[in-house]
Amino acid sequence: MKTRKFLAAAILALSFGFTSFAQKSVMVGGAAMYPNKNIIENAVNSKDHTTLVAAVKAAGLVETLQSAGPFTVFAPTNAAFDKLPKGTVESLLKPENLKTLQTILTYHVVAGKMNAPDIAEAIKAGNGKATLKTVSGGTLTAWMKGKDLYVTDENGNKSKVTIADVNQSNGVIHVVDAVLLPKK
Repeated sequence: MKTRKFLAAAILALSFGFTSFAQKSVMVGGAAMYPNKNIIENAVNSKDHTTLVAAVKAAGLVETLQSAGPFTVFAPTNAAFDKLPKGTVESLLKPENLKTLQTILTYHVVAGKMNAPDIAEAIKAGNGKATLKTVSGGTLTAWMKGKDLYVTDENGNKSKVTIADVNQSNGVIHVVDAVLLPKK
């Protein structure tokens, strides 16, 4: 009887352990990002990604980023958008610039789920660099500097991953400190 109670307690403890592990959230922009929510459901709660969320809405990409995916998203912060020349964001949000905005935003997205260890493995296999094909049809180059992960756009601009592996129900987000721009 004692053995049965012990086993039942052990199984219960393991169940709670696995449940809490599986539900591990990451804090981004002052909000918990839950792995059981999709990219949009989480992103709207980050105070550091209000510009990105507004751009995704203006570009009509909400439904896409709520779909099953999976996606790997390099998500620029508000501070990253602030580094762009004055007036750039406002101009991109205009209806007449919809196609350009969509191209820039989908340039931050790679089909499939690539966590940081997956990217690091691709970098190792590529002798220090990994080429990632974006949903927009462009390429990003991932590389490491020490333990830091960077992504370089087609123009040679680099962006550091400041928070990696923010798992979502439909992929993963890596927070970056610069907006990545495709070649014109």
